[in-house]
Amino acid sequence: MAVTLDKAKEIRKGEGLDEGALKKYLSEQLKVPNGALQIRQFPSGFSNLTYSINFADKEYVLRRPPFGANIKSGHDMSREFKILTALKGSYDKAPNPILFEEKAEVLDAPFYLMERVQGIILRAGIKEENLPTPQQFKSLSNNFVDTLVELHQLDYKAIGLETLGNPEGYTTRQVEGWSKRYLKSKTSTVKTIEKTALWLQENIPPISGASLIHNDFKYDNLVLTPDENLNIKAVLDWEMTTLGNPLMDLGTSLGYWVHESDPDFIAQNQLSLTSKPGNPSRGELASLYEKKSGKTLDNIEFYFVFGVFKIAVIVQQIYYRYTLGHTKDPRFKHLDKIVELYGMLAQQAIKKKRIDHLF
Repeated sequence: MAVTLDKAKEIRKGEGLDEGALKKYLSEQLKVPNGALQIRQFPSGFSNLTYSINFADKEYVLRRPPFGANIKSGHDMSREFKILTALKGSYDKAPNPILFEEKAEVLDAPFYLMERVQGIILRAGIKEENLPTPQQFKSLSNNFVDTLVELHQLDYKAIGLETLGNPEGYTTRQVEGWSKRYLKSKTSTVKTIEKTALWLQENIPPISGASLIHNDFKYDNLVLTPDENLNIKAVLDWEMTTLGNPLMDLGTSLGYWVHESDPDFIAQNQLSLTSKPGNPSRGELASLYEKKSGKTLDNIEFYFVFGVFKIAVIVQQIYYRYTLGHTKDPRFKHLDKIVELYGMLAQQAIKKKRIDHLF
């Protein structure tokens, strides 16, 4: 693998920040008058926008909601900042938060600033020569599960996050909530998605404990060390973190986990790099989690199907915003096709009662 640190790029059209207002704000808040400011944007992600802020010769990361998003129902910057603040000193894989701005007067939306953790981020579309070797992917997948288990075993009460969510009835609320979100963002009838929503509602498993859960734990939300081991330095994108069933968190990760044994029409969407040689299958990943966490995974098909459904709804919501003209990002033009594919993937898992070799 040719080591390449994650780099910010030119800002996408329509997603620029008010440099004058931000420079004035940072000068006051960080007490650095007349500091030079440079803003660039990190290219990945379909939700909150992430920018590289180089101010007074120091680099930070700024997070803000997407333009045109309903900030009240999601993209809660204060919540994400609160989580990072609580994790500081208790979980060394969370970036340090620096400041939060609640008012929309500076950048037309709330935002926060955090430290920049330098390292590798394995984004989809990475050049072949920069891909990890099969052995590195094997090491990374082990680190991936270790980090997820470590997060699930955190004492959330001890770090002051006991009011972050309500674990009781979490699984049921999630199924109902994501079903409603789909209907609100529906642009056409996708029968496989609607059948999946109904199946989930009818097959909710028994409670499986409660923990702090990330809810978007995948390769491109991890910052890795630039060496052979690809150890995990930091976990990013805490916007959906809450208290709930840890197996729902695993299910979301499995939903993103496209394997090389999946057909090309699934793998070609490049939602992650888990289809590259050296990565375990979904079943192997689940078994690894079971071994390291001590939990029994009797209903793994349910959690995988939920993860696939949830990802499909997230993609549908982004596509819905695109159809309304709230975002001009060209990456969003054909997201409806991914929704259809994920509906088909969920139905195959239901039909075959497994999470691998579905086609």
